[in-house]
Amino acid sequence: MKDISSVLEQRLNSSSIKKRRKFRAFKDIFARYGIAVGGMGVIVAITLIFFYLLYEVVPLFKSASLETTSSFSLPNELTASQNLALITEEQNEQAGVLTRQGQLIFFSTQDGTEKARHQLPLGQASITSLKEKTPSDSNLMLGLSNGQVIAATTRFQVEYNSQGERGGIQPTVTPLFKANPLQLDPLKRAIQQVTYQKLHDGFLVAGLVKQGEVLLSKVEQRTNFISGATQETIKPLVFPSQTNYQRLLIAPDAHYIFALTASGQLDVYNAQNLNSIVLDHSVQLVTADQQVTQLIFQLGQQSLLVGDSQGNISQWFMVRNAASQHRLTQIRTLKLADAPIKFLEAEQRRKGFIAIDDNGRAGIFNTTAEKKAIDLQLLSTSQPQLISLAPRASMLLALDKQGVVHNFAIDNKHPETSLKSLWGKVWYEGYEEPEYTWQSSSASTEFEPKFSLTPLAFGTLKAAFYAMLLSVPLAICGAMYTAYFMAPEVRNKVKPVIELMEALPTVILGFFAGLFLAPFMESHLTGVFALLIIMPLGIVTFAFAWAQLPGSLRHRVPETWHLVLVIPLVVLLGWLSIALSQPLEILFFAGDLRNWLTNDLGIPFDQRNAMVVGFAMGFAVIPTIYSIAEDALYGVPKSLSHGSLALGATTWQTLVRVVLPTASPGIFSAVMIGMGRAVGETMIVLMATGNTAVMNANIFEGMRTLAANIAVEMGESAISSSHYRVLFLAALVLFLFTFVVNTLAELVRQRLRKKYSSL
Repeated sequence: MKDISSVLEQRLNSSSIKKRRKFRAFKDIFARYGIAVGGMGVIVAITLIFFYLLYEVVPLFKSASLETTSSFSLPNELTASQNLALITEEQNEQAGVLTRQGQLIFFSTQDGTEKARHQLPLGQASITSLKEKTPSDSNLMLGLSNGQVIAATTRFQVEYNSQGERGGIQPTVTPLFKANPLQLDPLKRAIQQVTYQKLHDGFLVAGLVKQGEVLLSKVEQRTNFISGATQETIKPLVFPSQTNYQRLLIAPDAHYIFALTASGQLDVYNAQNLNSIVLDHSVQLVTADQQVTQLIFQLGQQSLLVGDSQGNISQWFMVRNAASQHRLTQIRTLKLADAPIKFLEAEQRRKGFIAIDDNGRAGIFNTTAEKKAIDLQLLSTSQPQLISLAPRASMLLALDKQGVVHNFAIDNKHPETSLKSLWGKVWYEGYEEPEYTWQSSSASTEFEPKFSLTPLAFGTLKAAFYAMLLSVPLAICGAMYTAYFMAPEVRNKVKPVIELMEALPTVILGFFAGLFLAPFMESHLTGVFALLIIMPLGIVTFAFAWAQLPGSLRHRVPETWHLVLVIPLVVLLGWLSIALSQPLEILFFAGDLRNWLTNDLGIPFDQRNAMVVGFAMGFAVIPTIYSIAEDALYGVPKSLSHGSLALGATTWQTLVRVVLPTASPGIFSAVMIGMGRAVGETMIVLMATGNTAVMNANIFEGMRTLAANIAVEMGESAISSSHYRVLFLAALVLFLFTFVVNTLAELVRQRLRKKYSSL
C-alpha cells in the first residue's frame, strides 16, 4: 500500500501534472475574468447606445432662445415715422427699409452700413397702403393716393468673383407690372388697403378705397414663346358687395376672397369664377368684447392667423363638414399676453410665427405643436415700430421709435416637436378632424410635417400581436410534444431542423411574403379561413378514428412515432382547404370574399396586410420560442415526471401539473424573447405590409412599425433636422420598450422560478 501511495504521490507531484494543474488554473482564471469582461462590455455597449440615442434626441426638447447680436442707428433721414416696412434676406447679412417717399434703402444687418438705394416710381402720388407680408413672397405692393398700385420684386443675389470666391450680396428691385403703375381705381381715390394673389395666367389685385369699397382687377399675362415678350391685359372685375370692409385677403389661385368687417365678421367669397363671385358663408372671428388687430396668412396660405385685442392668436382654415361643404373653422387658439397683438409675421419655412403686442412683449409660436417656444420682453426701453423675420427664422430685426435697429439671433431649431405633436391627436391643415398621422415629407416646400409616433408604436404592437398569436401556440405545443412525447430518435432529427429555420434571413422571408404569400392569400382567402376550421376538426376526427381501431393495429405504431402519421394528415388537410377555397367562395360569398368584406361589412382590405405579417413573422419567431421552450421542458428532471407517473398520474396530468410549472420560467423567457424579436423585426414588416402608418386593428390592413420606419426614412433625412432626430426618438422608444419588457419578464421569471423551485 505504501508503495502504491508513494507512486501516486510521485505522479501527482510530477512536473507534467503540476504544469497541467497550473495551466488548468490559468484557464479557469482567464475564463472567469474573460466572461466578466465580456459581460461588462455588453453592458457598457448597451449603455453607450442608450446615451447616444439620448444625445440625438435631447435637442428636440431644448428651449429656444432670442439674443441681441447688434444695435445701430439708421441715417437721420430715416426716422421711425418715415419708414413703412423692413425686409430681410436669407443669409442674414443685409436688410432693406421702405420709406414713405418710396425709397428702398439696403444696409448691413451688423452695423447699418448702406449698401444700395432704389427709388420706386411714385410720381406725384404718395403711399397710402402696403400689402401685408406673405410667406414665400418677396413682392412689395403699394397702394397710392391717386388710385394706382405699383409692385416690385426684391431679390438678394450672392455674387462671386472670377476665382469663384464669394464677393457679397447684391440687392435688386424688379417691377412686377412692366414698370407701369396699375390704375386700380378709375376715380383715382386713395387705396386704403391693397393685396394680390398669383393666378395661373397672371394676378388678381384687390384694394379697398373710401368707405370700404372693394375694387378688383385681373392682370392677365401672356408670354410669346417665340419672342419671349410678355403681354399684359388689365380686366376690371365686379365685387358683389359694398360692405364697409377693413381688410382683404385672397386665397391661393383666388379660390376664396376673405373680407373683414369692423365687428370682426369675416365674409368668405367663392371666387372660382371671377366673373361671378358669390358670398359662400360668414364667420365671427372674435367675441363682442374683442377686436381683430391682425389678420395674415400662414405658410402655404391655407391657414389664417387672427390676432385680437386681448392677446389671443387663433388659427382658422377651411374644413369640410358632414354635408361636404367647406367652412372656415377655428382650429386652435394660442395666447401671448393680455395686450392687443400689434405685429404678426409668419415664418417662411415652417408653420410658425412671431407675435408682438402693444407692450413690446414677443412670442414665437408653432401651430402644429401648439407650442410657445419664446416669450419675453423684446425691447426694454421702447416699443418696436417695425419688425422683420428672416426667411430662415434665425434672425429678427426690430426698428424702435428712435430709429435704432435691433438685431436678434433666434435659436429655435425644432419648433414643430412637442409631446402633443409626437403622441397626441393634431388637427393638421386640410384634415376634417384631429388625427394621429405620420407623414414626414412631401413634394411641397409648404408642407406641414406630421411626426406622430403613435401610429408607428401601434403598428409595432399590431405586427407583434398577430405574429405572437400564430407563433406562441404552435411553438409551445410543438416544444411540449417534442420534449415529452416524441421518440428520442425522431427528436434528434426534428429539433435541429426547426432550429435551422432561425438561420433563414428575414429579408428572404419578407421577399417571399410580399411577392408570393400576399397575393396567394388574397386569391385563396376563403381557403385560409377554411384551414383554421378544417385543420383542427380533421386532426380531432383522425384521432377519434384512430382510437376506435383495434389495439392490434394501433400498437403496431409506437406511441412516440405518431408524428409519422400526423405529417401526411396535415399536408392533406392543408391541400383540401385550399382546394375548397373557390367552391366555398362561390357558395357563401357570391364568388368574391374580398368584395363582400369591403362592401357588405365595410372592412377595408389590402393585399399586404397584418394577416400576411402574422404568417411570415410568426414563421420567423417560431424557431426562437420553440428552441428555448423545448430546452426548458426537456431539462425538467426525469425524477419529477417518473415520480408523478409512479403515483398514478397520467402522462397528460404529469405534463400539465408537474413539467409545465417547473419549466414555466424558461417558457416565459422564450415567449418574451420571441416578442422582442417580433417587436424589433424590420425586413418582413417592411416588405410584407403596405407600410402605411394607420391606426387600425383591422387584420386586413397593413401598418408601419417603428423599426421599418427607421429603415425606410433614415437614409433620406437631413442630419440634425427635426425629421432626423424624431427617427432617433423612435429608436429610443423601441430601445426603452424592449428594455422595460425584458426587465418585467425577468422579474416574472424569477418569481416563477422561486415559486416552482420546491417541486
